[in-house]
Amino acid sequence: MMRPTGRISYQGKRVLVTGGMGFIGSNLSIALVEEGAQVTVVDSQVPGCGANPANLAPVRGRLQISTADIRDAREMRRLIPEQEIIFNLAGEISHLNSIRDPQRDLAINCGAQLQFLDLCRTLNPSAAIVYASSRQVYGRPQYLPVDEQHPVHPVDFNGVHKFATEQYHFLLRRQFQVPAICLRLGNTYGPRQAIHQDCRGFIDTFLRTALLGKPIVVFGDGTQVRDMLYVGDAVEAFLRAGLAGGRAEPVYNVGSWEPVALWEIAQMLARLAGGPQPTLAPFPSDRLAIDIGDFHTDARKIHNDLGWFPRIGLAEGLKTTLQFFQGQEAKILDASRVILS
Repeated sequence: MMRPTGRISYQGKRVLVTGGMGFIGSNLSIALVEEGAQVTVVDSQVPGCGANPANLAPVRGRLQISTADIRDAREMRRLIPEQEIIFNLAGEISHLNSIRDPQRDLAINCGAQLQFLDLCRTLNPSAAIVYASSRQVYGRPQYLPVDEQHPVHPVDFNGVHKFATEQYHFLLRRQFQVPAICLRLGNTYGPRQAIHQDCRGFIDTFLRTALLGKPIVVFGDGTQVRDMLYVGDAVEAFLRAGLAGGRAEPVYNVGSWEPVALWEIAQMLARLAGGPQPTLAPFPSDRLAIDIGDFHTDARKIHNDLGWFPRIGLAEGLKTTLQFFQGQEAKILDASRVILS
């Protein structure tokens, strides 16, 4: 994994990663172990939230794993006190699932978080906490690119709950001097993402379809743009924020420099996978209701403050991701049958 120079090492640092069996959490945990950190992963493997124990295979035996829920106060009282940095990635990210079951999303993304953060505040207030938030909190952009001063108007329950949990982190920082930082991530993709599950964003579906050799279906006219963030670059943002702690600002956007149209992403994937050309289709009503149109992140603040910048271009990132999943077509096909049934 390529990283900018100039960072302090994580050698010997005691680190807790919640949601560490998930997509970004597992990539972060692997990077931390390779940096020499003493890593503890917490992941209760809630169905649908992307956890996969196999994601940690490259560092199996080199970190500690707890399968407790972050709401398990007894277990958290054991794990939280000795940590220097806490990377908080536990939660549900599916916008469609939040519409279908808002109470579930509330429990996972707010209730569990509030209890966990209150334990962090009381047991280890000096530990830096870095929270995985989302650009989805902004909703439909009023201007582009979207900076951290943009108004917050989520279009679904997931975005509302993510923003509420940001506020918990901000409150800990403001009232109790806990060095908490929130990273609003763009559309993140890469190895270990949960492409076998549905309702987790267009890039998961695009990748799964390309790997199955089927035509990718793009909703709308395909001109809507996103900034795509390779998971290795997302991990680097977490690593830098964790070391900055209280010197960092409370919130940062994390995204690529250049927007790209969904149709272009689909064409690039089809070409790299050697599959058929993509097609266009009207938006399903449930997805149209939460579509935000064009979105492009302004990530200059984290670049200026922490020296972070994305290093992996879209073509390279998609190629690496496809190579990671190649050979898993049978597993993906089995999952697709469940999704479509």
